[in-house]
Amino acid sequence: MAGTSLLALIDDITTILDDVAAMSKVAAKKTAGVLGDDLALNAQQVAGVNADRELPVVWAVAIGSMKNKAILVPAALAISAFAPWAITPLLMLGGAYLCFEGFEKIAHKYLHSEHEDEQHHAELVAAVANPDVDMVALEKDKIKGAIRTDFILSAEIIVIALGTVANAPFSQQVAVLASIAVAMTVGVYGIVAAIVKMDDAGLYLTQRPGASGFTRGLGRFLLAAAPKLMKFLSVAGTLAMFMVGGGILTHGIPAAHDVIHHAAEFVGSAPGLGGVLQAVTPSLLDAVAGVIAGALVLVGVMAAGRFLRLFKRSH
Repeated sequence: MAGTSLLALIDDITTILDDVAAMSKVAAKKTAGVLGDDLALNAQQVAGVNADRELPVVWAVAIGSMKNKAILVPAALAISAFAPWAITPLLMLGGAYLCFEGFEKIAHKYLHSEHEDEQHHAELVAAVANPDVDMVALEKDKIKGAIRTDFILSAEIIVIALGTVANAPFSQQVAVLASIAVAMTVGVYGIVAAIVKMDDAGLYLTQRPGASGFTRGLGRFLLAAAPKLMKFLSVAGTLAMFMVGGGILTHGIPAAHDVIHHAAEFVGSAPGLGGVLQAVTPSLLDAVAGVIAGALVLVGVMAAGRFLRLFKRSH
């Protein structure tokens, strides 16, 4: 009987771990929209930091990110336990923010002049080159700013992950959110560290004494690929934000979800490419919904900001 009970216990544990693994995979897919933008944004945060300080800065931000998640995971679990009705509104809010952030990135070049961007970059370069500037203070400011940004992105990740396990037992919610928090932090900042040192690795390979032609060619490839990789991550992250954010919003609005479902079934009946069209249509329509939602939120934010400025002037 003892052996049977032990086997039953092991079987139960295995089943729970399988469920946790499956839900973690779903949660990871749902949070992928934040991941691409998270990578690009955090890699950009170390711009202007001396090369020998890039990895310490990334490490400091990673530690701050873990502290953020140590606050956010218990908060999310408390919401799930005591106010489960708030999960859907929080998901919708997170989805709307994702769409807003994505659309704001697209609209940035229209809202801000190229001269403003060039001036900001020139100020950053001048600060790095100026020996009178306290680089320790500049570095600490960058770290604090990156950790504040990470808090917002981490909150999005945790809320989206919570939505995938809202109906699961509490122990599985704990396991999934904790695993997502650790995996996202290690994954994001491990990749960020690799990205920010890619150009240094390329420069080292090109200048390495006695390096072969292949080694030097690899170095030149890394030097050329680093800025292109940043650009790709930024574009892919923006697209994923629209798809994930729009998907959250359409799933939260039954009528919109039904329209997308029927549209996918309709194009699926097309001869030849029906299966492919049916598979990609929901994601494309989610992205369109995300763009529209992002535009509406941005207009609302700008209108509110303008109203507040007028209100302050009048008082």
